[in-house]
Amino acid sequence: MFLQHYNTLLEVIKLPKAELCFTQEIDPDDIKKTYRTYTKPHPRFKLIRHKTIGAALIDLSVFPDRQAYLDHIKGKNQGGYHAKRARNRGYAVQEIDRNNYVDDIHEINTSLDERQGRPMDQKYLEKREHFEKQKHFRYYGVLNSQGKLVAYANLGIYGNFAAFSQMLGIRNNDGIMHLLLTEAICRLIDDGQVRYVMYDTFFGAQPGLKTFKTILGFRPYRASYTLQ
Repeated sequence: MFLQHYNTLLEVIKLPKAELCFTQEIDPDDIKKTYRTYTKPHPRFKLIRHKTIGAALIDLSVFPDRQAYLDHIKGKNQGGYHAKRARNRGYAVQEIDRNNYVDDIHEINTSLDERQGRPMDQKYLEKREHFEKQKHFRYYGVLNSQGKLVAYANLGIYGNFAAFSQMLGIRNNDGIMHLLLTEAICRLIDDGQVRYVMYDTFFGAQPGLKTFKTILGFRPYRASYTLQ
């Protein structure tokens, strides 16, 4: 047991570090609230902060343009491969007003009883008739060739980093979630406003989700946070 904990500690120490800054002027109330969530004690391991160890990040500064990122994740069964497959099947990504897709979003949310081995949270099962738009968020959707929404993601801009929050899609084998994330990440690279993009953490994620993050270019970091 001691050796196992020792090896885990060594792995943590070896993780690259990322300094993530929350900028209050973007949206004072939500930024402060999100900062408190990210830095509160971990629900299971009280000695560490919530999103610090194994934060799933991509350092966008290493990619001069979107093509460099897509080249980084190309190859059989990598994220770029699956995203291209989705495009070839007629899917497209665009920014959406979620209020134009209330029925589609509810259908997506209730299409599975559980995800990642956990029952769907009740908040996803109750149909929402209206969605508020936050100015520091981008709302992306994947549309099929008939214009139906089949996946969506909310991306918050917090300072020198952006982070995905809600992200769901129907379950098929067309690569729609890979397309959704790669296009959102490419647009961040196009804009050049943030250095990092986050997709929660590797710590505690199911094996399938860890693989999904890895083939999209996410890597585990030790994250620290400041509030400015």
